[in-house]
Amino acid sequence: MKLISWNVNGFRAVINKGFLEFVAEYQPDVLGIQETKVREEQLSDEQRHIPGYESYFHSAKRLGYSGVGVYSKIRPLQTVSGFTQGWNDDEGRVIMLEFDKFLFFNIYFPNGQKDDIRLKYKLDFYDFALEYFEELRKNNGKGLVICGDYNTAHHPIDLARPRENENTSGFLPVERAWMDKFETKGYVDTFRYLHPDEKDRYSWWSYRARARVNNVGWRIDYFYVSPDLLPFVRKADILDHVEGSDHCPVLLELEFDK
Repeated sequence: MKLISWNVNGFRAVINKGFLEFVAEYQPDVLGIQETKVREEQLSDEQRHIPGYESYFHSAKRLGYSGVGVYSKIRPLQTVSGFTQGWNDDEGRVIMLEFDKFLFFNIYFPNGQKDDIRLKYKLDFYDFALEYFEELRKNNGKGLVICGDYNTAHHPIDLARPRENENTSGFLPVERAWMDKFETKGYVDTFRYLHPDEKDRYSWWSYRARARVNNVGWRIDYFYVSPDLLPFVRKADILDHVEGSDHCPVLLELEFDK
């Protein structure tokens, strides 16, 4: 199974920058997109019904903000928008699809750069999400694939200028500590697992100062899996040649026994 995650930074904008051609070329089995900034009723039939795929969207109440979506060749057993209980996801950040072998979470984690209030919101979201994942693992019994824009670079290798960004949200010690805690629960960063020492591989670049041309980026888009899925991981990559957004797509391939 080929899984792809991409923060498109505006779905209607990326449509005009080769999105449909990208899907046709890569043919992902499941494609999670974040920061769609659109409501489903605003999409044309061509955008909503890509041949061979079913689509699922969860939008923010606020127009033109946040939002996630999934295109899937495989019909899920069920879809869930937001968390089922305990957190009001009116920002449209979470959508889950259940498949035979695993639960697929597509998440646009909050950005904490605006102010201390948003940073606390981000950290509270992180903590709630982890508790939610752990409860699911205990009660559902299926492995978890958790992809999306996590809005945090975990280690110095994951951004071009770590020293200059030590006091910037996205690389704060408290944010990175949550990533540590996430991994102590057994969740695995699939790209770093397969490419432990690979440098200069990023998934987001500022639009300012020719950051992408100069590869002054951050790796903040991930595919994490619960430990029971690790034996099925075959490939993880960053498609940093793909343009259309300030983020690029990231990829995970899983192979299950027939």
